[in-house]
Amino acid sequence: MRSKRIDDIKEYIYQNKTVTLDQLCEEFQVSKNTIRRDIDELVETEKIKKIYGGVTVDGFKPMVSFDERNISNLHQKQVIAKKAAELANDNEIIFIDSGTTTVHMIEYIKDLKNLTILTNNIEVIMRSIPYPNINIISLSGTLNRKTLSFTGSSAANVLSQYNISKSFVAATGISIMGGCTNSSPAETEIKRTALMKSQKNYLLVDHTKFDVISLMTFSNFDNIDSIITDSMPPASLKETLSKSNCGIILADDK
Repeated sequence: MRSKRIDDIKEYIYQNKTVTLDQLCEEFQVSKNTIRRDIDELVETEKIKKIYGGVTVDGFKPMVSFDERNISNLHQKQVIAKKAAELANDNEIIFIDSGTTTVHMIEYIKDLKNLTILTNNIEVIMRSIPYPNINIISLSGTLNRKTLSFTGSSAANVLSQYNISKSFVAATGISIMGGCTNSSPAETEIKRTALMKSQKNYLLVDHTKFDVISLMTFSNFDNIDSIITDSMPPASLKETLSKSNCGIILADDK
């Protein structure tokens, strides 16, 4: 019966936190159209929400591939990256974090003179290669194919050797309770090291990251000079940022 199947699907989603449509089709031996109808019913009554290619338990932030994350809210990410790039100057040493927002900064800093970029992200490196005015220092570590980044303690150790002018860091979520949070434990120490070694720290997050708590906290707001975002945070989060002397820089299409 359909009601029994929906109950089983609900239990399966809550157990696995995040599942794809293909997983559900295979598990319950039904078509995608059937699964989509069942999910639509669950979304209305349960703490379950749709994500790109599947569903997740509401409040749980999954680690999905770099390509999938890059598609989501692409325009907002580009606008935020452009605003962040305005803060970078000639002759600086900057850290660009692994993230689907930070990666777009390269397009807007490519004309700066004698800029040095420290990064653990392959996409940032590849986008920087055509510009000889950008000096690239890659961190070592173990390749995470989902995030296209080098991770682990060796990457953080390399980063700790450098003095950084400004860090541009990504987050999976920001919240009053969790602070700045991230889905990948292997990248957390890199973020912490960058914030510690940098003179100025900027967090790039679009509005979908507000009031989201992910797996690990890598910083409180006291260590962030400003968040760069596309929308003003909710009042309670805005107040917390203010108390931590963390500024808000709004990006727009201008």
